[in-house]
Amino acid sequence: MQDEKIRVLIVDNIADTRESIQKLLLFDKSIEVIGTIGTAKDAIQMATEKQPHVVLMDINMSDMDGIAATEAMRKKVPFVQVIILSVNDDLNIMRRAMMAGARDFLTKPPDVDQLVEAIHRSHDLAKEEINKMGTVGVAGVSPAGDTIYRSAIFGKVIMIYSPKGGTGVTTLATNLAVTLNSTATNVVLVDGSLQFGDVTVFLNEQPRLSIADLAPRADELDPEIINEVLINHAQTGLRILAAVPRPEMADKITGQQFVKILQFLRRLYHFVIIDTSSYLTEPIIAALDEADLIVLLTTQDIPAIRDTKIFLNLVESFNISKEKLLFVLSKSDKRIPITPEKVSEALKNEVKLEILFDDRTVINSVNRGMPFVLDPKPQPIVRNIMDLADTIRSILISETQTEGEIRG
Repeated sequence: MQDEKIRVLIVDNIADTRESIQKLLLFDKSIEVIGTIGTAKDAIQMATEKQPHVVLMDINMSDMDGIAATEAMRKKVPFVQVIILSVNDDLNIMRRAMMAGARDFLTKPPDVDQLVEAIHRSHDLAKEEINKMGTVGVAGVSPAGDTIYRSAIFGKVIMIYSPKGGTGVTTLATNLAVTLNSTATNVVLVDGSLQFGDVTVFLNEQPRLSIADLAPRADELDPEIINEVLINHAQTGLRILAAVPRPEMADKITGQQFVKILQFLRRLYHFVIIDTSSYLTEPIIAALDEADLIVLLTTQDIPAIRDTKIFLNLVESFNISKEKLLFVLSKSDKRIPITPEKVSEALKNEVKLEILFDDRTVINSVNRGMPFVLDPKPQPIVRNIMDLADTIRSILISETQTEGEIRG
């Protein structure tokens, strides 16, 4: 059977630019340009009619901002993947584009190899969304309380963990959750640091209810109960499940209850992100097995590396696949002689990503209760979070496609 062509729509104010991009794509026979268009509003209409897999969208359209057009297009054609093109590589613009549902962000003029690679990655995402739309749905609830339907291909559980305290787990969990949450993918952030959870502090929210209100009803959950307990983050629409209000209440939540809550949440949300404490409580141990991906944080110091090695031995004893682990170096600092390469060597596992050391940005963010990825003047650390989000999407999309092949 012949492979399906990747349907691409090119949107740019300038006719010469549209033509140049179209010529670049002629070298890849798997790509079919289904149209080129000069206005955002006409592009939205054409996307609705022709249903492209990928749209190349100039950010500076004359009739409508490219980011606004991206959001509108995603609402009309949920599976379409938009790649924003801009002469400006400003991090703030990049962040806004991603939060509007853009799949990628490239500077103009785009490098042909980067452009083609981005189109193929976006096509993989589009196919996943199309597959989801073709499966039997399960009931869910939107932030507004309306009944919606999620795919029978369940959402993914992402656990952020470090065996060493102070590595920035909550900082990473909150900023990653905000980054992944968009019109294309809905996210719930679970505060799994049950005794002394800080997620609501980091997000400047005052919880009325918490996981303590769900645990006793873990066997009888429904979308209405979930919607009543979850917090709706005012700035982003991110959903939050708060930790217990008093530390002694944490002991009443069993690992089995915690996993049942996660299993139900993954039926309603594309991503379930769990913030955790370093102490291996029963719920956290249970979540290790339930998670599709464990983002394992370490830092450039001997105690953190030692604790991570001990944890890796535990993972093996728990029969948890090391393929679920994504190694991330937190607070990366070039001035420290223990380089990322040396950390990888010590752990016998490659550190895939680094999060820059930027205490000033992080502390200001925490004190204001606003994730730094929302800052109108983003720092380089924001690029790290976006790279992590992109890596996670790629890993979990690959897993979803494998699941679909097995089911088929």
